[in-house]
Amino acid sequence: MNKNKSCTNAGAQSVTFVFKNNCPYTVWPGTLTAAGRPPLSSTGFTLATGASSSLSVPVNWSGRLWARTQCSTDASGKFVCATADCASGVIECNGAGAIPPASLAEFTLNGSGGLDFYDLSLVDGFNIPISVTPQGGSTGCPSTSCAANVNAVCDPSLAVKGADGTVIACKSACSAFNHPQFCCTGEYSTPDKCLPNQYSMIFKKQCPQAYSYAYDDKTSTFTCPSGGNYLITFCP
Repeated sequence: MNKNKSCTNAGAQSVTFVFKNNCPYTVWPGTLTAAGRPPLSSTGFTLATGASSSLSVPVNWSGRLWARTQCSTDASGKFVCATADCASGVIECNGAGAIPPASLAEFTLNGSGGLDFYDLSLVDGFNIPISVTPQGGSTGCPSTSCAANVNAVCDPSLAVKGADGTVIACKSACSAFNHPQFCCTGEYSTPDKCLPNQYSMIFKKQCPQAYSYAYDDKTSTFTCPSGGNYLITFCP
């Protein structure tokens, strides 16, 4: 059976997400589908350096994607990752999200007005550079990229260090300090009260197109007419 058959018919039922790993190390992409949306055929897989992998995605899918790093199977046979682990114990995330810090690509396909909405979010912190590039479908749809290595400029109070002492991820101020001012909660739960802060500005300076805190919508949400494919690149 031709798996791509639905893509060639009028009124396609699926689009294609291509994952490409440009990092000089293996990554383990993870996927999490929003509640009430159709699931993907894979919730986690291995992607060697230089490799690409494609996934068929329902046209009305909504969810998030990320990449785990420094993964291995521990002595008890459990699959664990140093960053963005979904703690499922296996390569598939099976409905679990990324444990922050994690660079996220977020999608709502076929949303309001027949548009796809997509963004990169560092609200949960940063682990590796990531980009989203629309492919096929309508021309002129914008890409969004966080190509900088935020770990290199991470504030020491936000840094997550690996076994060798190098910074392997950078927490958000919300994760690090759990203060309403940084988390946009409590009395800070509205856009006029929750403003950029000294920590979110570190992320924003490195990755101007990515969400650096919860209300960073103006510069960080992108749209494209529904029905096109997407390329998700790690270390663009």
